[in-house]
Amino acid sequence: MTALAVPERLWPWSLFAALIAMAGLPIYIHAPKFYVDAYGVSLASLGGVLAALRLFDVVQDPVLGWLAERGRARRGFWVALAAGAMAVAMVGLFAAEPPVAPMLWFALMLAVLFTAFSFLTIVFYAEGVGRALRMGAGGHVRLAGWREAGSLVGVCIAAVAPVALGAVTERPFAGFAAGFAVLALVAVLAMRREWSGGGDAPDNPFALFRPVLGDALARRLLLLALVNAAPVAVTSTLFLFFVESRLGVPDAAGPLLLLFFLAAALSTPLWTRAAQVYGEKRVLLAGMGLAVLAFLWAAMLGSGDLAAFAVICVASGAALGADMVLLPAIFARRLGQLGAGESAAFSLWAFVSKLSLALAAAVLLPALQAAGFVSGEENGEGALRALSLAYAVLPCGLKLLAIGLLFFSNVSEE
Repeated sequence: MTALAVPERLWPWSLFAALIAMAGLPIYIHAPKFYVDAYGVSLASLGGVLAALRLFDVVQDPVLGWLAERGRARRGFWVALAAGAMAVAMVGLFAAEPPVAPMLWFALMLAVLFTAFSFLTIVFYAEGVGRALRMGAGGHVRLAGWREAGSLVGVCIAAVAPVALGAVTERPFAGFAAGFAVLALVAVLAMRREWSGGGDAPDNPFALFRPVLGDALARRLLLLALVNAAPVAVTSTLFLFFVESRLGVPDAAGPLLLLFFLAAALSTPLWTRAAQVYGEKRVLLAGMGLAVLAFLWAAMLGSGDLAAFAVICVASGAALGADMVLLPAIFARRLGQLGAGESAAFSLWAFVSKLSLALAAAVLLPALQAAGFVSGEENGEGALRALSLAYAVLPCGLKLLAIGLLFFSNVSEE
């Protein structure tokens, strides 16, 4: 610890990260199925609304980054307001009878949830830059370890909570929404002393993005974030199809997904410690290499290879843990060196990460359909081979490209 270091009261960061992460899975997994089952809305309508909302979510991030910088002087207030909006939207989505047409209510509640979720993510990561600097040497990696561990635990809780609550209540999603609202209150109170003040940002929004876009290394790290997020975007988009059609074990999808996120969560302390000993860049390259090996193995799997795929889920989950802890820490340290525009910079980081997910859905699903793949039906070997190539070989190539970008980047170590 240096003379400028501050006490490491980091559990509120884990708690707040868990809150944000718990709002991720309901957006993409729970809400559509709930509205189909509860209100009989059509899958086609849901798909159209979700596509429009995803596009809205991607393009709004730079605007939210500018607003986050403009409101720095009252950041704690805006965080509390956004967390409250997120909790209200969650309750409205899952626990309230729609006062208008269910499809319209679905779109309105998700729009609020998307916006609050994105704003809190940007502000939370931006605030971490200054907090890590005040912690002294190695602060970025230590803070990222606490933050991403909390995030992954939140994902795991969100994945299993509605199912677990279904055993004790007739309205499990309403119980989940109520629990989320309580957690929002607790997390906001726990983080109330962590938000820094500061003057307002310049009126010209482009001035906020100039420091990060004008720096060669920061631009390279944003490109790396885009390329490195692409393999996860691909596998996330195709995971259910691969388990159902290639492995032939659709009922195992939930446990396998939970195993994946648990492996990521449990790996974060190990990656954090390894980075403190060997350096972030070297350890991140090792994590990326582990992902490549997992993808190559997945490409060779066929029907019934459940045990092998469970091992792959553990390995690829651990590799994701390295990505989540170390890459944002490297980017945050560079922002600390530049000394300006953290919220704007992390809005760009969120933008490129979400862009990968949007591109994966837009390109892969039509390509699989063109190859003759049909979900839920018997597929020929050619269609299944196309699914394996898309799910495993394509991510492997993208990960190798990310490894090359990182290897030839002049990333300093703490």
